[in-house]
Amino acid sequence: MLAGVRARQTIAAAFSSADNSFGLLRLMFAFAVLVSHSLPIGFGQDDPGGGLTNGQTGLGDIGILGFFVISGFLITRSGARVPVLRYLWHRGLRILPGLWVCLVVTAFVFAPIVSLSERGSLHGLFSDSDGPFQYILSNSFVAIWQYGISGLLLDTPYGQRTGTSVFNGSLWSLIYEVLCYLLVAGLAAIGVLRRARWLVAMLVLAGAGVMVHDLLRAPEVPGPQGVHGPVFGVDGLDTYSLVYLTYVFLLGAACQLYRERIVLNDGLAVVAAAVVVATTQLGAFAVLGYPAFAYLVLWLAVRLPRWSRRIGRRHDYSYGFYIYAFPVQQLLALLGVPRLGLVPYIAVCAIATLALAVPSWHVVERPAMSLKAWSPRRGEATASVPRPATDRRAPKPDAEKVPAAVGADEAATVRPPATRHRG
Repeated sequence: MLAGVRARQTIAAAFSSADNSFGLLRLMFAFAVLVSHSLPIGFGQDDPGGGLTNGQTGLGDIGILGFFVISGFLITRSGARVPVLRYLWHRGLRILPGLWVCLVVTAFVFAPIVSLSERGSLHGLFSDSDGPFQYILSNSFVAIWQYGISGLLLDTPYGQRTGTSVFNGSLWSLIYEVLCYLLVAGLAAIGVLRRARWLVAMLVLAGAGVMVHDLLRAPEVPGPQGVHGPVFGVDGLDTYSLVYLTYVFLLGAACQLYRERIVLNDGLAVVAAAVVVATTQLGAFAVLGYPAFAYLVLWLAVRLPRWSRRIGRRHDYSYGFYIYAFPVQQLLALLGVPRLGLVPYIAVCAIATLALAVPSWHVVERPAMSLKAWSPRRGEATASVPRPATDRRAPKPDAEKVPAAVGADEAATVRPPATRHRG
């Protein structure tokens, strides 16, 4: 049953409070990525989503798109209301502490367990040039330059298939997310978000032009999987991923900036759903399906049952679930859990991942976010005064009060190893 809200209302009216289902949607997208990873990591097989959509997308890719839509929508509100330096401080607090602890746990908990399982000892683990210490140093500043540790995890189905050591392939997209944050900061600094939002609309149109160009150039390869950048991005950014993900982020941003004009309508949502399904089967998913999917995400956030709005409002475990799922799946694959079958493997992985996501939120992420109002001038917390909204009808609640996690007022994303993570 869908929530009993008006079938037709503007985005501004629909999101006039923090009463929405973004928390549930983020968890659903994170779980979709875990499911998408299960066949490649646990069984060495392709994610079937690519075949079902003629190579255009997969279940994990859908999760990625959802994260970027929500992130663009909420991050843009934050950027428009909070001073730029304060905004950047908030973004750093949301992404970096959780990432740093995840890297430490991966390097000094997961890697030793894997070493003992594969080699029967820790010999050479810490002395190798690509050992745990180097793993942390190489990946601490968002861009992921080292995926493996001391040549471990080659005995997993994924390692046997790819011949590469990968502990956490999910971290690839953090750099793209952060670049989107910086884009918002730049647009806010020059006044675009408050006085020239039409420029964001032009960027969206430019992104749509790229989608059309790519479709016309290679209609036989209708999705972003048809073009790949450097393996693991070691030679720099994957330009294709940057353009496509930024475009989806900007779709969410445009919905935020034009919230008084865009209407969330049940009939339009049905049409959008039909477009998403049709384009995944017939082609042009990036051209037509991306905007339709972005509309659906925002519509679902206010039309899902009211009970769903309590999920993630106070305790948002989606970011922790997101960044710990891949190493958990790799370790359990090494230990033979996939022999139980696909569904039991997914269930065990989800439970084990949640067992790490919960303390990640309570011990690391939420305490870090409590420093949002800290000021270096006084060395203590001070009140952060948001910028006044230019639109008097704009939603009153500050974006910073929305529960922050993957896609809340920021998002990190995960790349499915079979379709996006070139191992």
